[in-house]
Amino acid sequence: MTAATKRPECGIVTAECQLTAAARAQVRFDQIPQAQRSLRRKIAAAVAALDVGPIGHTCTLWRPLPDGRLDLEPGIVVARTFEPVGEVVPSALPAGQAAHLVHRGSYEGLPGAWQTLFAWCTNEGLQLAGINWEIYRGQGEDPAQWETPLYALLA
Repeated sequence: MTAATKRPECGIVTAECQLTAAARAQVRFDQIPQAQRSLRRKIAAAVAALDVGPIGHTCTLWRPLPDGRLDLEPGIVVARTFEPVGEVVPSALPAGQAAHLVHRGSYEGLPGAWQTLFAWCTNEGLQLAGINWEIYRGQGEDPAQWETPLYALLA
C-alpha cells in the first residue's frame, strides 16, 4: 500500500482531561455543519472577552441520542475554567481510556473515519461509553494537511 491508500490505524490511548469553552445543541446529522458554524461564532466572541489563558485547538464532543440526533458540543481548548457567558459554558474533554484514530484530510471524510473506528471497536469487543470527540489540528489552505484525532471513550 502507498501512503495515500494506507488505512488509518486504530488503537487505545489514555486521554487526559482538557478544559474547554463550549456551546451545546441537539441536532440531526444533516444539521451538524450549520450548528457548528453558528455555535463556533458564539464561542469565538465569548472567548475573546474572557481571561481563559492560552487557547488551544478547536474540538467537538458529541453523544448519540436515542432518537438518532446528536448531543453536539463544539468548543475550544482553554487553560482555565470561567463563568458562563450566554450559551458558552465551561466544559471538558474527558479523561480515560479511549479508542483512537487520526483522520487525515478534509472534514467530509469524518463520517467514514468514525465508521472505521466504531467497526474496529466492535471487532475488538470494546464497550463504548457513548462519549466521543474530535480535535481539529493543522487547519490551513490544504485539506490534505489536516489531522483530526477521533476519540471514543471506553466504558
